[in-house]
Amino acid sequence: SSQLCCGAHSPSSPAVAPLRAPPSTPPAPPDCFIPTPPTPPTPPTTPTTASTTANNVRAPSSVRLRRHRSFSIRRSAVAAASSGDMSVVKKVEALSFPFQTPDPFLFAVYHNDAYPAGDEKMQAPRRGDGADFNPAAPYRMYHGERVPGFPQHPHRGFETITATMDGIIDHTDSQGNAGRYGKGDLQWMTAGSGIVHGEMFPLVNRDGPNPLQLFQIWLNLPGRDKMVAPAFVMHWAPDISKVSSDDGGTSVVVWAGELLGAKGAPPPPNSWAADPANDVAVWFLTMHPGAAFTLPPAALGAGSNRSLYFFEGKGLTVGGRSLTSHSCVELDASQPAELRAPAGAAVDTLVLVLQGRPIGEPVAQHGPFVMNTRAEIQQAFADYQETQFGGWPWPEDAMVFPRERGRFAKCNGKEEFPPSQ
Repeated sequence: SSQLCCGAHSPSSPAVAPLRAPPSTPPAPPDCFIPTPPTPPTPPTTPTTASTTANNVRAPSSVRLRRHRSFSIRRSAVAAASSGDMSVVKKVEALSFPFQTPDPFLFAVYHNDAYPAGDEKMQAPRRGDGADFNPAAPYRMYHGERVPGFPQHPHRGFETITATMDGIIDHTDSQGNAGRYGKGDLQWMTAGSGIVHGEMFPLVNRDGPNPLQLFQIWLNLPGRDKMVAPAFVMHWAPDISKVSSDDGGTSVVVWAGELLGAKGAPPPPNSWAADPANDVAVWFLTMHPGAAFTLPPAALGAGSNRSLYFFEGKGLTVGGRSLTSHSCVELDASQPAELRAPAGAAVDTLVLVLQGRPIGEPVAQHGPFVMNTRAEIQQAFADYQETQFGGWPWPEDAMVFPRERGRFAKCNGKEEFPPSQ
């Protein structure tokens, strides 16, 4: 089979250490929103992914701006307007890290790391400090010590979409599921009622570089589905829909939704994206110099939120508005949006599009937990204290597989492989 879809089973839960609940008085909003795994056996008390604290319930009525102190892009470099009809462009902001996202999305981050050759243990030449996000470095260790990545950490109440372009990710979770994927593969995981997982980036190539390029996108779940059983779907690169414009100037990877007749692979069954009426789309566009491409109106028109992210390249024109710095553009989804890459550029222009009908519910977020109310956040902490969401069945918190192991996905004891393996 070329895709693997699995739900969760429930292994016995080990004894766990106490977990501190979120404070009754919220701390100042943090300025770093990268997912931070717990230090076993006690999870973090500082919510490094939270765009609000547990006491602050966020109304998702507008595009929310997250800020990272190191990765923030100069606000002074706001795109300039040029002549033309700009009604399709509702707002332009300098791109933040992570990207600012509209309801139903919670979080989107672009990883682009130039990892060097690995050693015999697939380790990087330098040691991480536990929170390595230095934008000036050629690569980051994130929360890894010698192998970069994110050791085991919990989630509840939303989904992660990990869309890869290059590199390798080793996945392990509290359900005993595992995988090695990358090179264009797509993993879509519903955290639901709670799961613990690790995402490590082993440097499998010891004779040359190990570049990593991927997006991780968090898609919210409505309140009625926040406690569904965890599940994930693995879609291998050959099964991901790709399409090019008639003139060949623009190529599109359709991770979700539909564009130019190409349809995204099915999400997990309880995803907000599983219902076509929710109009969820995730598109990755590569525009060659001088290319022109028009995004069609959304199926729901103005009933969908649509944001465009110009994140690599020298410039982009959107609906007649010229962008000279990397930007987030809020679009009127009821109108077509004409995109133009600069003809004189020496590099391609890269664009991400996120679209969907808003869930329209309050969002209470504390670290890795995303619910509707503060009481539900408190319950998430209590549940994690009691069960560890199934416990951690792996010998290491930062689990990696042998170098010679190819890409695979293991769910409920069954292994699947890409079509080419």
